[in-house]
Amino acid sequence: MKKILSYLFIGALVITTGCKKEYALPEVTAPSSTSVEVSKSVDLVFQFTAEAGFASATVSATAGTAVIKTNGATGATTGNIVVTFTAGTTIGAGSLTLIVKDAEGQTETATAVLSLFEKGAPAITPPSNTDVEVLKAVDISFAFTAEAGYKSASPAATGGAVVIKTEPAANATSGTVVVTFTASRAVGAGSVVLTITDNNNKNGQATGVLNKTARPTISVTQNISANTTWETGKIYVLEGRIAVLDGVTLTIEPGVIVKGREGTGSNATALLVARGGKLIADGNASSPIIFTTVADQILPGEIASPNLDSTVPGLWGGLLVLGKAPISAATDEMQIEGIPVSDLNGRYGGTNPLDNSGIIRYISIRHGGANIGEGNEINGLTLGGVGSGTVIENIEVIANDDDGIEWFGGTVNVNNVLIWNPYDDGVDTDQSWAGTLDNFIVICGSGTDHALEIDGPEGTMLAAHIVKNGSVKGAAASELGDFRAGARGTFENIYFFNFPDPATSSGRGDLTLSGTATQDNFAAGILVFNNLQITPAAGVALTSIFLNGTHVHATSVTPENRTVGADKTEFAGWTWASIAGQLTDF
Repeated sequence: MKKILSYLFIGALVITTGCKKEYALPEVTAPSSTSVEVSKSVDLVFQFTAEAGFASATVSATAGTAVIKTNGATGATTGNIVVTFTAGTTIGAGSLTLIVKDAEGQTETATAVLSLFEKGAPAITPPSNTDVEVLKAVDISFAFTAEAGYKSASPAATGGAVVIKTEPAANATSGTVVVTFTASRAVGAGSVVLTITDNNNKNGQATGVLNKTARPTISVTQNISANTTWETGKIYVLEGRIAVLDGVTLTIEPGVIVKGREGTGSNATALLVARGGKLIADGNASSPIIFTTVADQILPGEIASPNLDSTVPGLWGGLLVLGKAPISAATDEMQIEGIPVSDLNGRYGGTNPLDNSGIIRYISIRHGGANIGEGNEINGLTLGGVGSGTVIENIEVIANDDDGIEWFGGTVNVNNVLIWNPYDDGVDTDQSWAGTLDNFIVICGSGTDHALEIDGPEGTMLAAHIVKNGSVKGAAASELGDFRAGARGTFENIYFFNFPDPATSSGRGDLTLSGTATQDNFAAGILVFNNLQITPAAGVALTSIFLNGTHVHATSVTPENRTVGADKTEFAGWTWASIAGQLTDF
């Protein structure tokens, strides 16, 4: 019987010790920012709570020394700790850090911000702690008194940049200095230290503390089925293929960044404007709208990617705009390439040449071209059956794994296009597109096939388009153009340079009319070339570059005496190519 009781006692002891209470961490509250005269002492009061009971406290300081004057009572769950801080001899910022330990050995820390000033110098009251989103600016105010009269102010910042916005008149004995702080791109702490000098050349100083927060990011998971606005300063993440449905308008404000989630095949992300839908993406030269990948760390307010190179393609899909304008294909309505046939929002074409799909202006599209199947990638900008009521101007496409821009029929006019590092063709036209491309630059890269790939109609409609006022920079493996399958249209005032000698580059570096139908159209004046200029590789004749008789419309020029080409000023400042110095040769 004694043994049984003994076992029961031991078991109860084990159970009791296995249920040890867990106590909350201590909490410590620091006093508000405090001004201290140099070489003087001040008492500061910290408040604490400690569920497990107060055990001890330690203190450290910068710009002075500190000792605990009144400690917490052992075992107390709440109380005050008074610390005496003695300032050093130099004005500026200081701090006082208190660490509280409870009976369980758990610790918590709080820091008081101090401003050291010289007696008789201006006294400055710092602003309260301020939140600011990264890469945004905020105004903060410092109030002051200065018996000797205000002379000047000087700000300094960590975690961003600062300038004085407003300051009082000279000799003012009180007032406010307002500074503008622009946060750097890293989330975290920042500060502004303001020094005010009076007419006796004495300095006062105070520190404003800032908390730099992330930009708002919104996930887009469903098709746009009601009129919607994406707001300036925000990042929108396409979590899949998102369609703007028939009868619905999506408005994207200037400065918005749209990022596509990674994915291929049926999971390739894209923004698709279905027939009858509208996209009002009306950026401007100060705040372009950027479409890119979630792998890109770019933030609103930036132009160049901080982490991705301009040669990285295929990380998401692209932008597709589909309309009801006529196309020349097997039927009047078709399924656009890059979108699975199961998605009926991918249908395009119709009978309305004036169809309006919205406004797309000052847009940069980057790192797209995800593959949904063998040889079936998404273009940077796809225009399927888009009507002339649509405004498309000032477009940049960078590092797309398929074409930069491809037209499939339609009547839309497009102005001011820059395509950099396409991994198939720069400008690609199909199905009797009947609009005009005016003022364009193509900068070929290592993966570029043709700067221009021009296809003829696939059905009975025989409309033609105009491509004019362009400048095209070649690369080692790229061709000027391939005109094929009964191509038609007018191509004029285009300057080519930096292309290889076709004789030494496996046929690269030339302009070709492929097929009898295309050559017949050229002979009949249906396919027209006017005023083509080129700076060829040394010793290369025009007949080796412009094939099938097209050389008669071309002239060899030096870069200095060319008279045709794009107006690169349309791309200054707002394009990544401009920021990266890619336009110096144009």
